[in-house]
This record gives sequence, structure tokens and C-alpha cells, in this order.
Amino acid sequence: MTQADDTIRVLIPLKVRKKNGRPKILPPADYLPSEDQTQDPHVLRAIGRAWGWRRRMDDGEFSTIQELAEAVGLAERHVSRQLRLAYLAPEVLKRLTCAREASAVSLYDLCFLAGEAWAEQAKRAV
Repeated sequence: MTQADDTIRVLIPLKVRKKNGRPKILPPADYLPSEDQTQDPHVLRAIGRAWGWRRRMDDGEFSTIQELAEAVGLAERHVSRQLRLAYLAPEVLKRLTCAREASAVSLYDLCFLAGEAWAEQAKRAV
């Protein structure tokens, strides 16, 4: 049998936050991820989706963002904002997708950054 003196207590400094309605465990502020997992998979998925949507619009499958939004079942505002990722500077895309560097800005801010000049994007994105 174990006695009260034999008990070991382990404290792990984690925070639980809700993201998209689901609980997500956040690591401590001083935690640095390993080199192979620095890029957020949500950014990669959003960039891929934006390029797919851009290709479909360029092929003439959809003539407006509203038609595209209805076809994919998302809000027009969301599709419009995410579609901007297909117009990021080539240097920024290369760093985000090939080099898998972590972005210094959030996915939301990255969508708005796409409207800026390519030189400005390179300075602020990564």
C-alpha cells in the first residue's frame, strides 16, 4: 500500500482554450516546437484551398465569389477573405509551404496582408 508520503504530484503548465467550439490544449508560453512542426497545418490547408478555388475560378467553373461560396457551402465573406491567400507573394508562399517556416502573423492577418505589395508582404509575413 502507498502512504500519503509516497504520493508524487506532477504539475504541467497547460491552458485549455476553446477553438472552433472544441477544447484545445495550449503549451506554455516559453515552449518551442520541434523544427519539423513549426508550421501551422491550418495555414497550409487554407493556402491549398485558396489555390484550388482560384484555379476553379480561372477555369470558368465559377464566375463570381458568391457562386463559389454557395458551391463550397461557406459564407461569401469567408471565401473572399481566404481567396486572397492565393495572391500572396511567391517568396512568402515559398517560405510558408516549402521551408515550413512559422508565420509571424495569424491566418486572419495573413489574408489581409495578401492585398499589400509583395515587398511589404515579405517583410511582415514571416
